[in-house]
Amino acid sequence: QVQLVESGGGLVQPGGSLTLSCAASGSIATIATMAWYRQTPGKEREWVASVYAGGTATYNSSITGRFNAFRDSDKTTMYLQMNTLKPDDTALYYCSAQIRPKDTYELDTYWGHGTQVTVSS
Repeated sequence: QVQLVESGGGLVQPGGSLTLSCAASGSIATIATMAWYRQTPGKEREWVASVYAGGTATYNSSITGRFNAFRDSDKTTMYLQMNTLKPDDTALYYCSAQIRPKDTYELDTYWGHGTQVTVSS
């Protein structure tokens, strides 16, 4: 069974830094794009960053220059290094991934359960 598990969230002061991780596990044949999203109460889920299989990352313009997304060497874990955090970065951060499970020909989107980031003094 394919799973995505986020970790690394917590409480941080404005201007501080935090690094999130997302680990994919299970019966996986291929992982294509992995991405970070975030959501606050009463708002729609917002795309944060994507890391493609080749390692290239793209970012929402609202965080460009402050966040760095990348994957490890085997491409199964994705990270989000967050710097110069602002109160409006407070959200539940979700990991998603386009994954082809073993013994299938489908590339499906999977989601983790999220990790909370709170930026407050």
